[in-house]
Amino acid sequence: MKYYSKFTIVLVIVFFWFPAALVFAQSASSSRTDSATADRAELEARIQTQNLELEKLNAQLIATQNKLESAKTERVSLQKELTNIKNSISQLNLNIKSDKINIQKLTLEIDSLNYDIRDIEISMDEKKKSIAELLREISRNDQVNLLTVLLNGNSLAESVSDVQALSDTSLQLGADIGNLETLKGDKIVKVDSVSAKKVEISLRSKNLENRKSIIQDQEGEKATLLAQTQNKESQYQKDLEDLRKKQNEVEDEISKFESELRAKFDVSVLPTKRSGVFEWPVKLRKDGGTGIITQHMGEISNLYRGKPHNGLDIGTPLGTPVFAAEEGKVIAVDNNDRSSWKKYQYGKYILIEHPNNMATLYAHLSKQIVQKGAAVKRGDLIGYSGNTGYSTGPHLHFGLYWSPSIIMKSVPPATGLVPVGVVVNPEDYL
Repeated sequence: MKYYSKFTIVLVIVFFWFPAALVFAQSASSSRTDSATADRAELEARIQTQNLELEKLNAQLIATQNKLESAKTERVSLQKELTNIKNSISQLNLNIKSDKINIQKLTLEIDSLNYDIRDIEISMDEKKKSIAELLREISRNDQVNLLTVLLNGNSLAESVSDVQALSDTSLQLGADIGNLETLKGDKIVKVDSVSAKKVEISLRSKNLENRKSIIQDQEGEKATLLAQTQNKESQYQKDLEDLRKKQNEVEDEISKFESELRAKFDVSVLPTKRSGVFEWPVKLRKDGGTGIITQHMGEISNLYRGKPHNGLDIGTPLGTPVFAAEEGKVIAVDNNDRSSWKKYQYGKYILIEHPNNMATLYAHLSKQIVQKGAAVKRGDLIGYSGNTGYSTGPHLHFGLYWSPSIIMKSVPPATGLVPVGVVVNPEDYL
């Protein structure tokens, strides 16, 4: 039997095992890469599926909104009111479904971005290692000047080659540092995008839950309407005319107070008119939202019996998120409706006082989600658009007041308190 030295055995093991280990490592690395590629491809496919689903939902939402828009020109009737409630509920359900799909889609997009961030971090690590090696190379040659390099060479060609190598090392270092900075910038963009998507997920989750409660309110309004009118058109028209008369009395009293306050007001104390003092409480269609201006401040309409409108009306579907136009303190959260049928003045509203001595009013809401005394920041979610109060359809009444002039009044038959004060044109500051 032939014996082999330990050294020989080790050499044999190394000779045969090392290539196999190298192949195994490369295979494992390749497997991980293939797996990551497959995961990424699956993510993109699922995101695309969600996009197609959202396109179908958006088409349904547009069709439902068109039904509600066309109904505005129809004669006011009990059947029209019931149909509008039905379509509004359908629209809310579609929005809830859209919120659910968007949350799923955003979650997938975050996963995809995390893949990107991981890849960037790997590239950054490689660049850092390369930079460290180049710095070590430069450090080794730091004490050797160009003359020494030239003199130490066996030939002029070799010396020139050594000098060129030092120059190439410095150039590579600069390139690697530049690439590293680019990667850092890319990572910041991706991380910020993840943060923004998480904020949107949070908002859509709130919308989803709040819209469910708004649907319940709409179902309750439908039941109240049927009970009040006994499902008779004649009774509906009689009750509607009575509501109009009482609302006109409320409007006359408020207009009288506001006219008296305005006559004594010194307009010079108002902030300089400029855009951006406040942000839009509802995103307009031109900016990717759903809001459209349906009535400007000061405009005359039959609805107000020839009196100028005291705010800005933004038409938008029921249950649209409403945001604080600027930081401030919530000084009133109230409801002027006596019931879901006996609807007066602003209905559900929120009043926010701002540090610039102005206050913003958000009226005809379907739901308020802030409390009196709360501090809010610019862009905070505060409620949802609706059709409460004296309103002919879902919209947001956005009012602007000189806050020191505001008086909170009880104006029967409206319930709660009504803000009365010097009104200012919101569009001068949006």
